[in-house]
Amino acid sequence: MNNSNGIGIFGYKKLPQDAVDIRIKVFVEEQGFDEEFDSDDERSMHFVAYTNDKAVGTCRLIRLDSEKHIYAIGRVAVLKDYRCRGIASELISSAEQYLSATDKEGATVLIHSQLTAIGFYEKLGYKLTGECDVEQGCPHAMLKKDI
Repeated sequence: MNNSNGIGIFGYKKLPQDAVDIRIKVFVEEQGFDEEFDSDDERSMHFVAYTNDKAVGTCRLIRLDSEKHIYAIGRVAVLKDYRCRGIASELISSAEQYLSATDKEGATVLIHSQLTAIGFYEKLGYKLTGECDVEQGCPHAMLKKDI
């Protein structure tokens, strides 16, 4: 899917190398996380944003509870030189659109966000649940949105 900003978003049922490379650059090299990849990657839908044929951002969508229609968007990452261009918003929107098209019953989406990104997700309609914790030394909070 291409938008007016020249950003193309593509979905993958298996973790593509482009998403791996972005997540290593952002979460491992920039932010110092050492437990970046997990078994959830195997059962997630992965989205990668491209501009001028270069992979610049990624996120994943995972089903947490099919009976209750609960999902999570996570591992949202955009390369440093491409931030503040709407790419992360496009990734979240693409994941939400995919979810709306595949789960016709309506769904709740959770995002386990670093505290520094909460305002970004609130602008996209996510609300804090009040649950906070620390993951790999970094404070996080849970947000949710009904789709």
